[in-house]
Amino acid sequence: MTDAPTTKQSALDAAQPDPGVVIGEDGLPRPAWASVDPLLRDYYDTEWGMPVRDEQGMYERISLEAFQAGLSWATILRKRPAFRAAFDGFAPDVVAGYGDSDVERLLADPGIVRNSAKIRAAITNAQATIRLRDKGGLAEFVWSFQPDVTPEPVTFDQIPTRSPESNALSKALRAEGFAFVGPTTMFALMEAIGIIDTHLIGSHRRGSSGVWPK
Repeated sequence: MTDAPTTKQSALDAAQPDPGVVIGEDGLPRPAWASVDPLLRDYYDTEWGMPVRDEQGMYERISLEAFQAGLSWATILRKRPAFRAAFDGFAPDVVAGYGDSDVERLLADPGIVRNSAKIRAAITNAQATIRLRDKGGLAEFVWSFQPDVTPEPVTFDQIPTRSPESNALSKALRAEGFAFVGPTTMFALMEAIGIIDTHLIGSHRRGSSGVWPK
């Protein structure tokens, strides 16, 4: 779940020059967005950019990226336990069966982002996830859009916010009935699950996914 500058980079003052990697108190180099908030730092060090290849994990990531749209990723990360509880662990078969009473329940839950369109999209996407099983499954479908090369950014502002592959993935998912899967959101997904590696050159996490060389 990396995102446009308004999300990860919210930890920074946009008026300040991009410093590239920042050396933390532990001596490890990270991007500035992962160097301030302990929650974001732990997420960056242990989870962000690592491969997700199972259906439920992929569905959860797509759902949370959609809920993040227009908000900071830190907000979604703090609410993730509540999201998981509210959406039955993001089990597609369960969420796909949600009805109007579940939508009302979710809209009344202060622990999550209470946006009717995003909640209904999560249900729609669970149903689409089930249908994709006949085509090899959601995870395989998303990974089929892995590009031949990955960005090699030195500073945060060198990281794109979309790509030809994220554009294509967005279009393909929409054709399969998914919602809230725009090209920028899908680029963020691709970063978050290791399809591309946008760790800064010089970061201690560059190449950690095993998908791309350091």
